Amino acid sequence: MVDLIAAVLSIIFSFAFAIPFLLVGLGFLGAFFKIIRQYERGILFAFGKYAGTLKPGLNIIIPFYHRVQVVDLRLNTLEVPKQEVMTKDNVPVNINAVIYFKVNKPEKAVLNVEDYNYAVAKYGQTSLRNVSGEITLDQLLSERQQIADKLRIIVDKATEPWGIEVVHLELQDIEVPDTLKRTMAKQAEAERERRAVIISSEGDVAASGNLAKAAALLGGAPGALHLRTLQSLNDIASDETNSVIFIVPLETLRAYEEVD
Repeated sequence: MVDLIAAVLSIIFSFAFAIPFLLVGLGFLGAFFKIIRQYERGILFAFGKYAGTLKPGLNIIIPFYHRVQVVDLRLNTLEVPKQEVMTKDNVPVNINAVIYFKVNKPEKAVLNVEDYNYAVAKYGQTSLRNVSGEITLDQLLSERQQIADKLRIIVDKATEPWGIEVVHLELQDIEVPDTLKRTMAKQAEAERERRAVIISSEGDVAASGNLAKAAALLGGAPGALHLRTLQSLNDIASDETNSVIFIVPLETLRAYEEVD
């Protein structure tokens, strides 16, 4: 019985002693394989020299001889930090943007630029400052999408040698000084008042024209003025008022004019 227990313990200790070596062996074997996901590409280097691009799936490599740098091909979102820019009409504005881009040539993204994320952000920041200096504040506020499209084309063209495609660019926040905000509010209020005056004057002109046409029609139709007078009297009679109205025939007034 004692011999059996000793044999079991010996086997257990042997396995326990062998487990670390087994794990090291499995780890060493695992170093010969590299798994690349569907949305990734692996840039393979052999002693520091570009040796090819690994596709999705299980790839065999040689440890210590090969090195793999994985590049994500999915759409990437990058925020251009907020900065103060000066417009063409010398107005300081705080503005930031968001760049949507993806890597379409992973070899260039690794070999031609050290950190493509940092490079895209910095170039976008510089381009935003340069373009803002070529336009006025009114253009910046009213032509926001056109300016964003122009910036996208500029950044996309500059980053093409890095294997980058800029898909979309948005101007996120545009902040103007508080003093300028108050001035713009006063200008907007003055513009609203000006439009209200124009609309009111146009209404007065139209009303006077209609009254002139009505007077011409009434004057040209025999008895029309008398009918209009009777209608007015009827309207006044139906209204509850303490006013006393005296009706003087038009012929009487004309008689007084002839006497004078």
